[in-house]
Amino acid sequence: MRPCTVLPSDALDLSPSLTLKVASLAMDSLCRGVFAGNSRELSIRSCFPSLFQAEQTHRSVLLGLLLGAGQSPQPDSALVRQARAEHWSQWSLRGGLEMLPQSLDAHLTSRGVSVLRGQPVCGLSLQADGRWKVSLGDSSLDADHVISAVPASVLSELLPAEAAPLADVLRTITAVSVAVVNLQYRGARLPVQGFGHLVPSSEDPGVLGIVYDSVAFPEQDGTPPGLRVTVMLGGSWLQTLETSGCALSQELFQQQAQEAAATQLGLKEPPSHCLVHLHKNCIPQYTLGHWQKLESAKQFLAAQKLPLTLAGASYEGVAVNDCIESGRQAAVSVLRTEPNS
Repeated sequence: MRPCTVLPSDALDLSPSLTLKVASLAMDSLCRGVFAGNSRELSIRSCFPSLFQAEQTHRSVLLGLLLGAGQSPQPDSALVRQARAEHWSQWSLRGGLEMLPQSLDAHLTSRGVSVLRGQPVCGLSLQADGRWKVSLGDSSLDADHVISAVPASVLSELLPAEAAPLADVLRTITAVSVAVVNLQYRGARLPVQGFGHLVPSSEDPGVLGIVYDSVAFPEQDGTPPGLRVTVMLGGSWLQTLETSGCALSQELFQQQAQEAAATQLGLKEPPSHCLVHLHKNCIPQYTLGHWQKLESAKQFLAAQKLPLTLAGASYEGVAVNDCIESGRQAAVSVLRTEPNS
């Protein structure tokens, strides 16, 4: 992989061809790192709204990347104020992010909320009184309002015939698969420090990027400690494998990840531990015209007065923080009041 030159913030006197190349490489890497997608197919307006606004302000994607969009309204709470005061750039939980849904489950069930497990929804139908009938296979339940956080394409298959226009829109919001390979090396050191690096498609069509887990959270390195990195695989390489019907084995992904770690970070010794997970259709793709799809969906829900709220990664952000905010906004829209912080 060719070395990456970091330009100083005042190095803006670039030729048009160099500016275009830098912007193209930056956007290609960014789209692959966040969405595992193709920058030529994704909507910058929907994928990176703050960057889109910066480009509108500065008339340049490159300047937008360097200068940002300026100040925008920020949420406020005790946790947000703490994060700002302590200059957080990342966050995690001592027992991993799975502690978040586990804590939410414990909080809700302690207050009498029923959480149904192992009962996938088979369909939604509208009753004469305007309420939903939620089919669960062998049983069903009635609901005054439904907040759907399942992928848009999944919801499109559950909706009744009366909502066919909405289903048609949701069906076009597709998703791509990503293989995540966690590697740990005993006695190894990274040649660089940082959060990680992204890989443009011109350098490697299969490796999206590598996260330096031990730099961000060294307290999770175990005993004795070992260097941890996460290799993300996807892009056109994985899409080609999926469409060709090739066997997607753990051995294949581990080999690809180890080669990337050896080539890009000099980690040539075999890892002491390796975990491989293939996440099928896990990252929604906000392709060109995505914002228009959302407007069409919102207009249909309003016109038909359907007691349905859309939430989750399919609409306005795929990151964990985005999904948390999506759930908060869904609760506010249904309750018509801000919940207690």
